[in-house]
Amino acid sequence: MTFLRTALCSAALAATCLVPLGASANGLAGDYLAARQASFMGDYKASAEYYGRAILFDPTNPQLLERAILAHVSLGELERAANLADKLTGEGYTSQLAHMAQVTRDAKSDNYAAILLAISENRGLGPLADGLVQAWSELGQGDMSAALVAFDEVAKVQGLAPFATYHKAMALASVGDFESAEGLFASDATGGMEMTRRGVMARAEILSQLGQSEEAVDLIDTAFTGELDPGLKGLRAKLAEGEPVSFSHVQSARDGVAEVFYTLAGALSNESNDDFTLIYARLAEHLRPDHVDAILLTAELLESLGQNDLAVQTYKQVPRDHPSFHAAELGRAEALREQDKMDAAVEVLDQLASTHGDLPIVHSTRGDLMRQLERYEEATEAYTTAVDRHGELTQRQWFLLYARGITHERRGMWPEAEADFRKALELNPDQPQVLNYLGYSLVEKQIKLEEALDMIQRAVEARPNSGYIVDSLGWVLYRLGRYEEAVEHMERAAELMPIDPIVNDHLGDVFWAVGRKLEAQFQWKRALSFVDYESTAEEVKPDRIRRKLEVGLDQVLAEEGAPPLRMAEDDGN
Repeated sequence: MTFLRTALCSAALAATCLVPLGASANGLAGDYLAARQASFMGDYKASAEYYGRAILFDPTNPQLLERAILAHVSLGELERAANLADKLTGEGYTSQLAHMAQVTRDAKSDNYAAILLAISENRGLGPLADGLVQAWSELGQGDMSAALVAFDEVAKVQGLAPFATYHKAMALASVGDFESAEGLFASDATGGMEMTRRGVMARAEILSQLGQSEEAVDLIDTAFTGELDPGLKGLRAKLAEGEPVSFSHVQSARDGVAEVFYTLAGALSNESNDDFTLIYARLAEHLRPDHVDAILLTAELLESLGQNDLAVQTYKQVPRDHPSFHAAELGRAEALREQDKMDAAVEVLDQLASTHGDLPIVHSTRGDLMRQLERYEEATEAYTTAVDRHGELTQRQWFLLYARGITHERRGMWPEAEADFRKALELNPDQPQVLNYLGYSLVEKQIKLEEALDMIQRAVEARPNSGYIVDSLGWVLYRLGRYEEAVEHMERAAELMPIDPIVNDHLGDVFWAVGRKLEAQFQWKRALSFVDYESTAEEVKPDRIRRKLEVGLDQVLAEEGAPPLRMAEDDGN
């Protein structure tokens, strides 16, 4: 994928490659520096605003113009970006980013002659994009033969045949040649792209148009296991009933160009910086406002870039009657949660539970939020609803039971919590999170310590670099009175999590138990220094740590009525 990544990123990288900013007029330097800082922070709104101000002072500066284009493309303001691109290229500068904005504007207005002229004059978008966009533009001019030739030319480039074949199949289907389109999909020449969610749905529609609905159902069943999302479920239901399904994925050359940008965004999503991927997703979204997959990808990218306000706005573009509306609302709730707008996030999930209550993921996500808010009773109810909606539980549902077990444990309902943890382990026997949580809980209750030790040892084997789990191993050894053995593991946990108050407190107790009392006091002081009273875990008890510093651990245990050191025993329960 190295060639692909290089080819696709070249346009975005161009924004950093122009000449340095020249001498500034009054006010230019401040706006420029503010714009650069906003760009660095990923604040596209502020970046666009400050670059716009700077351009007023220096309207032909290529660096200002290109960076402003980048900001506006990232915001999805393609018309503004294209106008700035005209200024930039009008000054004689070459910029792939500017060309991207101009080509997108021309595709939006179905001006394919302008696109073909730009590509012929090397004012295109890069090696892969140019070939595919040229092919779709030929189709937009009504020349299917030229389009097919162009797709075949792209396929000759090493590594690009799957992209070319996939788009060629889409182009054939868009003009009603479903037999030829299916022939390409069936040939495996698309290199696996036909097995993406979008590829499967497009091919299923093609098979339906060929009267092969049963084969389309088999295709969906083979490609996806487990519960289908509403879009796939609805498509499968229509196919199973023999209802003809029209080909909707690409219905025009403009849709085809949008599909090129979406395909490239998908190719970049795991290969490059999210800023680069966002450019292509925005172009696809602009060309085809009903391309919900592009909208969702754009929103997810904005969220990953910390632009949660923009992500919320983008998620809201998905219509309520679209099968992916629930996915957009789940994303919107997460973006609101990231902004610490908890009441708004709860409201979104409450409404979604009313409209899409048949979907387990809606309730499990609501349970996660309620658990974070420490509204454990509501979290338990949400997780229980999610479990019920799944019906028969499989390995995939281990987390639901694990999470519900945590809410039971937090509510003081240990029998119910233990039952959920053990059921989760039945579904996923070696899951380290469950092994650690159950094992640590047994340690804290000082029951079944040998079993707890076995669980935590298995968890450490699976996650040897998890500070929490290594801490649990040291702590169970401490509880068993095996203090010397505990030291090594507690010290390792402190190396992995040096500023965690719980780990440092535990290490202090272990040091005290082996007679290293000065080191114990040092660790307790460190633990206190790391306590954040706004987000302290329940296990951290600052007043108890202070008392240990005053009178020592032995006295604290005596005051608590706890067994003295070296006498902690498993009660056999």
